[in-house]
Amino acid sequence: MRVLMRPRGTRRRPAFRALHHPGLTDLPRGVKVLLGCLPGIAAAVALVLCAYGVERAAGSSAAPTTRETAAYTAPEPPIVSRAAWTAGAVHDQPPPRYDDEVVAVFIHHTDSPNDYDCAEAPANIRNVYEGQTSGREWDDIGYNFLVDRCGTIYEGRAGGTDRPVTGAHTQGFNHRTAGIAALGTFTAGVPVPPAMERAIAELAAWKLGLSGTDPRSDVRLVSSNGASRYAAGTTAVLPALAGHQDGYMTSCPGAALQARLPAIRQRAAELQGRRPGARPQENSRIAGSSGERDEGRSGKQGGEQHGNQGGEQHGNQDRNRSQSRG
Repeated sequence: MRVLMRPRGTRRRPAFRALHHPGLTDLPRGVKVLLGCLPGIAAAVALVLCAYGVERAAGSSAAPTTRETAAYTAPEPPIVSRAAWTAGAVHDQPPPRYDDEVVAVFIHHTDSPNDYDCAEAPANIRNVYEGQTSGREWDDIGYNFLVDRCGTIYEGRAGGTDRPVTGAHTQGFNHRTAGIAALGTFTAGVPVPPAMERAIAELAAWKLGLSGTDPRSDVRLVSSNGASRYAAGTTAVLPALAGHQDGYMTSCPGAALQARLPAIRQRAAELQGRRPGARPQENSRIAGSSGERDEGRSGKQGGEQHGNQGGEQHGNQDRNRSQSRG
């Protein structure tokens, strides 16, 4: 039997070396054998095509797009400074308190007349401020923001609109949340002005976007006060965009506005660039109370009395019922 020897000085064809391409190390053994059995040119072509396909597959799974890795945020809407409604008449108050971030917003109504002219909104906000600081002895207005029927957003509590200012709007859940109050009364059957609804969505989208929170998601908040719907220290799962009544025993923000919250959540999520209808993930971070009480000044509670509404106008029925917590 003749044994054909390779002429001295010739080199083996590199078909098998190509099998050591880093992108081909995970190929099934059968595929490697098949490639090795192909004639020289066919094997080379097959290897190039296979390597290209493997590299594309690896690249598509290991390198997510910028859109996938980018945080979902929304632009800051126009916000009128609190100087527009304080008119220089503010009470002495301690420095603002801050949390690390805002992971939820609570929607309220001020339970005041709806037939105001929008030019009167600053005066109406000043009335809320006086009712809370003079009548209840809180250190400042409890809400972080207020929105009028024309969709104008006003800065509420002092400390900076872009900072996580600790408010006094929802007893038990004032930490790591922001309070947004709709100027007016929105009980059952009362229409919510579209401009107001849009402004609330824009504000919530921006504020929650600062912490990467999906407005449609649920968040875990730790109650700091047993007078809320949850005992102190209890971890509650609440909507990231919630109504006051979700965290406290109250009818606030009124049945009409509460019924609009699902639409507001969806609009806020879209403003953050999230896909409509996508199922949001629950925020696994637990936002607690920092071990502090939800208080205004001198131990007065923010977001409590009023027959349950945090600071909504109710004449004088609750002004003398603010309680000190030891």
